Amino acid sequence: MIHEGGCFCGAVRFRCEGEPLNVRACHCRNCQKAMGAPYFARALFEHRALTVEGKIARYPSSDALDRIFCPTCGTRLFSWRKTRPVVGVALAAFDDRNAFAPTEHIWVSEKMAWVQLNDGLAQYPENPV
Repeated sequence: MIHEGGCFCGAVRFRCEGEPLNVRACHCRNCQKAMGAPYFARALFEHRALTVEGKIARYPSSDALDRIFCPTCGTRLFSWRKTRPVVGVALAAFDDRNAFAPTEHIWVSEKMAWVQLNDGLAQYPENPV
């Protein structure tokens, strides 16, 4: 299956082939700051499953992760893992914004206090093993 998406202005388009390895909402402080939101809802794909067209910009947010965004409109699109061949794709950036739904919450130890997690999904203080 092919899942397509892009940034707000349309300058960047992407496609993911196959199904994600997992779909999670990350509540870590780095994701909060990078997304400007309470959490980063993303689908995790292998690097080779992702094809990107258009100019992107990259910010190394840690030794393990680069944040990828559109330099024109600023849409935050991907979290590119440098330590493993995987990439997190922002759920809201897919053309079908309902294509995937998180099945787990991770890094809930850093979740914003006013966020209520009562959706019945698994919750992990950090990354699950």
